[in-house]
Amino acid sequence: MRMVRTHDVCSPATPSAVAAHDLTPLPVGAVQLDASRELGAWQRINRERTLPHVVERIESTGVLDNLRRLVGDSDAPFRGPLFADSDLHKTLEAIAWEAARVPADQPWEAFTRAATTLLARAQRDDGYLDSHVQGDEARQPWTDMRWGHELYVLGHLIQAAVARERATGDDDLMTVARRFADLAVAEFGPGAERIDGYCGHPEVETALVELYRHTGERAYLDTAAAMLDRRGSGALGTGPFESGYFQDHLPVRESREATGHAVRQLYLAAGMADVAAETADPGLASALDDLWVSAHGTKAYVTGGMGSRHRDESFGDPFELPPDRAYAETCAAIAAFQWNWRMLLATGGSRHADAMEQALYNGIASGVSTDGRRFFYSNPLQLRDGHDGAGEDAPSERLDWYGCACCPPNLARLVSALGAYVATGTEARARLHLYAAGTVRLGATTLTVRTDYPWDGRVEIATSGPLEDLALRIPGWCAAATLEVDGAAVDATAAPDGYVRAAVAPGDHRIVLTLPMPVDVLAPHPRVDAVRGCVALRRGPVVFCLEQCDLPPGVALEDLRIDLSTPPRVGPGLRSLRAGATVLAEGIVRSSEGFPRTTALLRSSRPAAPSGMLPGRIALRAIPYARWANRAGGAMRVWIPIDEEV
Repeated sequence: MRMVRTHDVCSPATPSAVAAHDLTPLPVGAVQLDASRELGAWQRINRERTLPHVVERIESTGVLDNLRRLVGDSDAPFRGPLFADSDLHKTLEAIAWEAARVPADQPWEAFTRAATTLLARAQRDDGYLDSHVQGDEARQPWTDMRWGHELYVLGHLIQAAVARERATGDDDLMTVARRFADLAVAEFGPGAERIDGYCGHPEVETALVELYRHTGERAYLDTAAAMLDRRGSGALGTGPFESGYFQDHLPVRESREATGHAVRQLYLAAGMADVAAETADPGLASALDDLWVSAHGTKAYVTGGMGSRHRDESFGDPFELPPDRAYAETCAAIAAFQWNWRMLLATGGSRHADAMEQALYNGIASGVSTDGRRFFYSNPLQLRDGHDGAGEDAPSERLDWYGCACCPPNLARLVSALGAYVATGTEARARLHLYAAGTVRLGATTLTVRTDYPWDGRVEIATSGPLEDLALRIPGWCAAATLEVDGAAVDATAAPDGYVRAAVAPGDHRIVLTLPMPVDVLAPHPRVDAVRGCVALRRGPVVFCLEQCDLPPGVALEDLRIDLSTPPRVGPGLRSLRAGATVLAEGIVRSSEGFPRTTALLRSSRPAAPSGMLPGRIALRAIPYARWANRAGGAMRVWIPIDEEV
């Protein structure tokens, strides 16, 4: 495939080349989302509630004190996980994208400058900067590559610095980040002799590539590539988890199955995609294709969540997708989103935008409450009645913070930059990947999008300027799209890449894409034993669930079955949940009281005498999965048993 050269823009990821002109990334500020519609409202809540909450918690939980103690401004002991610095860095990145999005109003500039000054003061003369290692004579830099997370912390610092300089032009944070990055290049670059010259938690690779793109300094790209080349040697060792947990079990070009710690795997894949984009490495590209099929074809939840095991926050075996034990960490869904974005720019295939959309509206959105100040770390697809939610790894409700608080600032930085993922292109050729109400500016071309997506499938686009071709994604869930250009019907059959093209002449035009949104009843793959005999409800890209609080008193969610003889249908939205639709269905209550008390977990399937207990019928209302646990505690489930009584 002939690659198209791009230019540096104010965006989280700007490859030097993309697969086609209409895949050229846009600046964060080029897309202004309508704050009265879904994605724009999420950005507004992120700015008004989530980000201020995160900034306050960065202070109150000791993240800044960890750095102050290095310069004599605090005598507090180190607090938080050993990679706590990275929470500050992600917060600074979120603030930078907000500055790019709303340049006229930058309420956190003083915080950023103070934090940057503190980082510069705490930084060692050689550029090293990690508050967990510094200030403790028992610790030395780079002596624990398996668990130390020092390069992980550097990666997030680099991304924050790139975001700040792109958004504001200020190089204060970049000066700090490059000093640390240059030290890492000297220590771990291509000529380094260390066989363990890579991090037990991948992330720095994608950051180093972006730093290369931003500065033009080839050493950063070469160092990222060298780290990938070394990985898989087993040099990191093991304990308490095996090498696969640290993505150190196989060389990256030989690793073809998504495995180990889910966030590590997905960040590694994003870094591989970045290096492949800059070096045209066919071995990396081939491995990425197989990893994608493994992750999304056999190990992804219907919500786009990744990671089915709590023990090591990891991927399980193919089709090992228990809904009640799903870990599906919010950061894993975000990492998958970022990986798919890079794959989309490199290949142009709509399956990557489909995966982004699936994760965004379900597995990512579920990680934050409607008020923007409470969070899920793990995102199960079922919560049983009586669940012990005392532990923060599997709580019964969202918490306002976590001991390991990687997810809240990660959410903040993603949502701040959402505009960069909506569209790509030039003023002559553009693509829409995520449908959202707002305005897209591509040079002299303007696209004004009116839609209530994802609650309604009608997308109206007014174009002005020298636009000649607009590619519109036909989502994989859509069976029969229609397209009109200036009132005339146009064939809406998608090309092999999953997009339909609307050819227009320069000037003003009106394009209407209609994506019918019936309620889909989804059956699981027959090898997913955990949900055999169940169905899930989806409408458009949104997955729905049942909550205990929508049931009459005395009816247990675990006793419900869905009656598919009456097709589920679209119901009214719930303003209290900021949800534009619900799904209505017919259910049957089959009480577990009929089970013999002496064998409470078993019952014979042989015919028995009538118990006098008849199943009761009930109207069911399913809400968007991303909105659960916002009204009250109690049970929840995505996969609903079909009424097939034994």
